Amino acid sequence: MTGDPDALALELIDVHRHFDLHGREVRVLEGVSLKVDAGEALVVTGPSGSGKSTLLHLIGALDFPTSGTVRIGATDPSQLSEPELARFRNRHIGFVFQAAHLLPQYSVLENVLLPTLAFPRDGAEDPAPAARDLLERVGLGHRLEHRPAELSGGERQRVAVARALINRPPLLLGDEPTGSLDAESAREVGELLLEIHRERGLQLIVVTHSERLAERFERRVELRQGRCFEV
Repeated sequence: MTGDPDALALELIDVHRHFDLHGREVRVLEGVSLKVDAGEALVVTGPSGSGKSTLLHLIGALDFPTSGTVRIGATDPSQLSEPELARFRNRHIGFVFQAAHLLPQYSVLENVLLPTLAFPRDGAEDPAPAARDLLERVGLGHRLEHRPAELSGGERQRVAVARALINRPPLLLGDEPTGSLDAESAREVGELLLEIHRERGLQLIVVTHSERLAERFERRVELRQGRCFEV
């Protein structure tokens, strides 16, 4: 069942995620319940192997729980068909991963525009001006025609942020978005994510090992032994 996720909460209800590893069951998440209000910023921390990325993939509908429910507004993504799910993610969820995953053969501007090509909106305005505005906002207005190989790691990650925002999603997810950057670039990208969260009022959920980034969030949860705890 689908609904409009704008201005609605994200909710996880008794979520479990188990994997089969060579015939052995691995229990990664065990009964995680969590509610994140619209427009809220949340950071998820925890030791390696605690299930942080698994949790984010469930929130982003890249994976589904073994049991339990994930709802974005009134929508349970696990109940959508594959075409509906692809459209839902494209319209409502932006992703920033540890690696920027830019396509090397395309320019910076073309990389940002890629999400607009999957599900064009009828009667929508040309997205190129919005992409240019976003690249200006992330400090790369002078790099529109450059290829990813011509950018620094921090610049590539800024392009990834712009790409994640081009469809104006109400939910932005970051999976170790500063994990591969030097200290100064990590600080700048972390600041950028939080600034855009405040400017746009979008929901921001970031998984990180970085204590420096985590301490900048007003709300923090920690995963330990497959369970979720408020910090």
